Amino acid sequence: MFRFLPLVAILLAVQPMSSTASAQVLTGLDVLQQDEFKALAGRRVGIITNHTGVSRDGTHLIQLLTGARGVTVVRLFSPEHGLYGEKDEHIGDGVDAKSGLPIVSLYGKVRTPTPEMLADLDTLVFDMQDVGARYYTYIATMGNCMKAAAGSGVRFVVLDRPNPVTGLIVDGPNPDAEHIGKFTCFGPFPVSHGMTIGELAQLFNKEYGIGCDLQVVKMQGWKREMWWDETGVKWVNPSPNLRSPTQALLYLSIGLMEASNVSVGRGTNLPFECFGAPWIKASELAAALNEQNLPGLEFSPIEFTPTNTPHKIHRDVRCEGVRVTVTDRNAVKPVLSGIIMAWTLERLYENEYNYDAMLNLMMNKGVRDEVKKMSDPRTAEALWRDDVDAFKALRQGYLIY
Repeated sequence: MFRFLPLVAILLAVQPMSSTASAQVLTGLDVLQQDEFKALAGRRVGIITNHTGVSRDGTHLIQLLTGARGVTVVRLFSPEHGLYGEKDEHIGDGVDAKSGLPIVSLYGKVRTPTPEMLADLDTLVFDMQDVGARYYTYIATMGNCMKAAAGSGVRFVVLDRPNPVTGLIVDGPNPDAEHIGKFTCFGPFPVSHGMTIGELAQLFNKEYGIGCDLQVVKMQGWKREMWWDETGVKWVNPSPNLRSPTQALLYLSIGLMEASNVSVGRGTNLPFECFGAPWIKASELAAALNEQNLPGLEFSPIEFTPTNTPHKIHRDVRCEGVRVTVTDRNAVKPVLSGIIMAWTLERLYENEYNYDAMLNLMMNKGVRDEVKKMSDPRTAEALWRDDVDAFKALRQGYLIY
């Protein structure tokens, strides 16, 4: 339950992520379907997917491939949150009630398919909606499966999908070397990569020495500057607490604080659109953040009580904090904004806020520590400018659109 504090109504009137769709983008799955699945004819297939793997008319990839002529689907592989995107815990293997196919969980005892799991396959098909953040685990699942495919001589087919926050936002520092390879850090690139899942697959395959037999089924009609609502593709929540394109954008900011001792809105109706804690003074924090003049963002005081939160962070405890409103999505600098939010909490609540925990997902100790000492955190972009410039140059050879 929320209670908005005074003067918030005007801010909440802004609806920055809605517009009339100006395109009819076809995802990789739509293109594959349009071509009558010829690329998979005669293949024994394992499908790596979840609830987001649906075509333009809402039909799931599993249903489409099990009904496709000449395609034999052998087993399914599911990521974090499970095959139907409903779970927020580790998941065991099972059987899909709809298709009768066995499900191997890649978010339980194993996170990479074993050679035995691939022995009776010649093709893996990957179709999941990414959100554009280095720490979102679906891209690590893809990378791990690509490695397994390379080791077993199995073809790897990626059905491409839009990056919901455009393909333009490259932001944040690279991780420290010791973090590379973690499930929330598959490779050495910035927090926001600005690539599609198919483009990432191409980069992973060559730059990280995977070398699998890779095919990317490209989208039709997608352009890098497109926000999600401009694609004509129906939004399907990629995970239980990412329920809108707005939340996907703010996840690049507020997600950085998730490992600390503040609630980021999980267990409320506004995950990643608010954050708070019992020791925060809502009006004080909102005023301090608005003084930073963060591009494209405004902050308003809020009270809320999160329920069903991971690790019981302030579960069922009244919190004060801020609602974050996107006023100009094209102006937002998400990673810089998230770091400034953390810096502000440290300045106001030094004895309560666990600032150092930001390292858990930002994964760059030098940047974390340098920002903490700054008198003006708005200059922090200089700390990762070289990382961003280098990655932009590197990724250029892998961009499809």
